[in-house]
Amino acid sequence: MTLRLYETSQREVVPFEPGPVVKMYTCGITPYDAAHLGHAAVYVTYDVLQRRLRDLGHRTECVRNITDVDDDILRKARELGVHYLDLAAGEIARFDHDMRALNILPVHSSPRATSAIPDILGFIGMVLDSGHAYRAGGAVYFDVSSFEHFGQVSHYERPRMLALAAEHGGNPDDPFKDDPLDFVLWQPSADGEPAWDSMWGKGRPGWHVECSALALRELGSTIDLHGGGSDLIFPHHECEAAQSEAASGQLFVRHWMHVGMVRLGGEKMSKSLGNLVFVHSLLESFEPAVIRLALISQHYRQSWEFDGTLLEIAAARLERWRSAGEGEGALDEVRARLDDDLDTPGALAAIDEAARSGAGVSRASALLGVSL
Repeated sequence: MTLRLYETSQREVVPFEPGPVVKMYTCGITPYDAAHLGHAAVYVTYDVLQRRLRDLGHRTECVRNITDVDDDILRKARELGVHYLDLAAGEIARFDHDMRALNILPVHSSPRATSAIPDILGFIGMVLDSGHAYRAGGAVYFDVSSFEHFGQVSHYERPRMLALAAEHGGNPDDPFKDDPLDFVLWQPSADGEPAWDSMWGKGRPGWHVECSALALRELGSTIDLHGGGSDLIFPHHECEAAQSEAASGQLFVRHWMHVGMVRLGGEKMSKSLGNLVFVHSLLESFEPAVIRLALISQHYRQSWEFDGTLLEIAAARLERWRSAGEGEGALDEVRARLDDDLDTPGALAAIDEAARSGAGVSRASALLGVSL
């Protein structure tokens, strides 16, 4: 059976048929607070995908960036009275600990934005040279009107784009923009903010540009699969695709894959809202495998409401699987379910059935990243 995954820009489930080496890029954290369940749901999803791809004989190279300079981390560092890189270092260490606990495969690389300033400057130069960007007010902006495929990832109408741009710090009312949807590639730094020299004046990168520069540096012009949470479809991934293809003249991403939101109290779990359930807090009360099982009990594309009973159900499931012992029960069924748009709930049900029948399920469980 061919592995099939939902492709965001095509808006349908399609075959995913990469070559022997699968180049993947997943948007990482802004390290100004601890990892919450929304983060964990995203990275566990791509971890399960990598495990199935490796099971199929592929080698995976997954790059997960770290946004260690942007408005959020600078604001939090000011509030705490610490250097922004010191704040980042502590949170990165905590994030790495949480991901290891959840049995996330080590990434191919985890580059930081601040490590890539020369690459970012070179990338912005490429976009300017291509005629898709302009300088104004000490900043460099991407000209969306110059890129005929803008909207290819999200397919959103302009009013929705404007609303999302405003919600995510895109500042549509910036008077220096030719179009409210134009986005910043390079911006002047405010007093007290980090700044780097550039041809366009001292400043710092815009939000979207680091991922394009890092993907180009780490994986080349075209990558097999790119993703993150569904809240990144617009503006982040839309802008990434536009600027990357403007710079290179080549297709940026063959397959876009996005993960639904985890909600708490009816709202998306997010740092800005403060409605968070932190991974490190759950690890104080539950085995990591229980948390992982709770996450993959939900289909990756669906947004879902966190409820503590999910952890209780997962704990009971883990005990049943352990009682069943070692063996290859349900292994083929789990492979088939994963090949059907990463149907982890169906995979769990198949393992449950095998365990009830007395078959050992350790191999099938391991394919999901759950060690018995």
